[in-house]
Amino acid sequence: MVTQPDKRLFGQFLVSRNILTEAQLDEAIQTQKLWKSRLGDIILAKGWLKPRRFYHLLATFFDLEFVDLMGHPPDPDLFDRAMIDEYARRSFLPWRRSADGAIILALADPSEDTFNWLRARYGQNARFVGTGRFDTVWLLQKMGNAALSDDALNALSTMTPQHSARQVFTRGQIAFFYITAMVFLLFLYLAPERTLFAANLAAGLVFFASFFLKFMLSCAAVRQEVDVKVRDSEIRSLEDRDFPVYTILVPMYKEPDVLPILVNAIRNLEYPQSKLDVKLVLEEDDIETIAAARKLALEATFEIICVPPSEPRTKPKACNYALRFARGEYLTIYDAEDKPEATQLEKVLVAFRKLPDNVVCIQARLNYYNATENWLTRMFTLEYTAWFDFYLPALEYMRIPIPLGGTSNHFKISALRAVHAWDPYNVTEDADLGVRLTQRGWKVAVVDSTTFEEANVSIPNWIRQRSRWLKGYMQTYLVHMRSPLAFYRKTGGTGFWGFQFFIGGTFMTALLAPIFWVFFILFTLFGLKAGSGVFSGRIMALNALNLLLGNGFLVYTYVLCSFKRNYRHLALYALTTPVYWALQSIAAYKGLFQLLYKPFYWEKTQHGLSKHTAAELEELKS
Repeated sequence: MVTQPDKRLFGQFLVSRNILTEAQLDEAIQTQKLWKSRLGDIILAKGWLKPRRFYHLLATFFDLEFVDLMGHPPDPDLFDRAMIDEYARRSFLPWRRSADGAIILALADPSEDTFNWLRARYGQNARFVGTGRFDTVWLLQKMGNAALSDDALNALSTMTPQHSARQVFTRGQIAFFYITAMVFLLFLYLAPERTLFAANLAAGLVFFASFFLKFMLSCAAVRQEVDVKVRDSEIRSLEDRDFPVYTILVPMYKEPDVLPILVNAIRNLEYPQSKLDVKLVLEEDDIETIAAARKLALEATFEIICVPPSEPRTKPKACNYALRFARGEYLTIYDAEDKPEATQLEKVLVAFRKLPDNVVCIQARLNYYNATENWLTRMFTLEYTAWFDFYLPALEYMRIPIPLGGTSNHFKISALRAVHAWDPYNVTEDADLGVRLTQRGWKVAVVDSTTFEEANVSIPNWIRQRSRWLKGYMQTYLVHMRSPLAFYRKTGGTGFWGFQFFIGGTFMTALLAPIFWVFFILFTLFGLKAGSGVFSGRIMALNALNLLLGNGFLVYTYVLCSFKRNYRHLALYALTTPVYWALQSIAAYKGLFQLLYKPFYWEKTQHGLSKHTAAELEELKS
């Protein structure tokens, strides 16, 4: 866009050509005082001009020839993959060479500063033509395809391989599992009852400790202010301050039907629209969703980023690819069906400014807008309330690494890039990233703003989603337990043991629960005697106590959750927690199987199944 001194001149230029009215120009100038945005960004955000026409006029204002890069593409020999970040940041591409050998640069954001930088980089005889910003974005993806894909897949595993899940098991871990199994079998042969008792005691300790930790986290969250509170007055104080550009990534795959919900939610955000940098991150071969996005007549705030198909086909790989195009100082991720509260970005901005500099990520709470649709959505809502209203805020309060949620986590983009962003080989990249940030000495906070999502209404769909989550927790645990002593030194005793029983305990309890239930039912409920010499009364009593306490802790927590969110009508459903956890165990064993045979497979969750979602889509169409 034009620089600050040119804003009135460019506006008058548009008025003189009857492109804008004087009233529109005055409105844009007044909006600029509030939003602290460039005039061109405001014009585009308000939809007064289509992007192509706007950039054509901008080129004319600067006495530049306008070039349609899609019809007259750049010379590929001039493309420098080492300059990809600068191409994206400054919205330009080397286009052609003139007859006298001077390079011609196509730029969508002309200003004196840009001209001076380009002449310093390419020589004083460099020449310029104007073009559209979306043309530069599309062609940058096309010409930089190989480099961008390679970076999205391999940056983390190349720069810090110890933090990448690309290698599922290290040699040391394989040796540890093998030796442990051999020692167990040896002792099982020599002293079967004592060995089984010891194994049961160890499993019971993990089971009890995990549930007890979550119970203590819930108690801490009830008694303490463990999240960041932002008052309305603090949000209003931002009106006269400089809002930074805020990038929103929306990764999605084969979800054309629910796309309008997210677009509408972003349009309803109270953050200055001219300061939003929204990337719809789509797969290149997802023709249906790309077509649906183009039909929505999106404002210039939105850009479509097409990720080339490659394996593994995961959300973190897509986000890594899109990150290279991000222009914001802060960045967040929303899923396709998300509906964040209108003031969420402002709340996060206030929270970042009032917290210490080492807080680099702020997680918003997640909950569901279709909580009462069926039994599954009710239980899912209770679980999410426990997770985001109790567990995560209390984890930070107790200095335990936080496994981030898959959406509505807000980053300082500089910190995100410093840790090489997301792990494309980890199917819960969010949980892993939270742990990596903690190991860098950075902190994560939780803010009192909620994003509402669609809760799964289908048990098979829920199991697909949950099996991926639990497999990802297994991956995260394996990655960060490659060097337990180093992890202990970085996180301290509380962080280390909290990680064991929260991240590790989440999937371990799901795997152990069926074993405890089987023995409890067979030997206690039905009073069977077979094998009682091996599985003694002590083991049965310990299993029964673990099951009762573990489920009791969860039931109590879920009852607290029903009152925390004023969901009192869900309180009685907490009594069905054991049934819900049976589904968790099914998903855990599916996740374990996939960890061994398909570790990087992304189990797709189908959205848009809720009757609430269908009703909202119909309303948007009308």
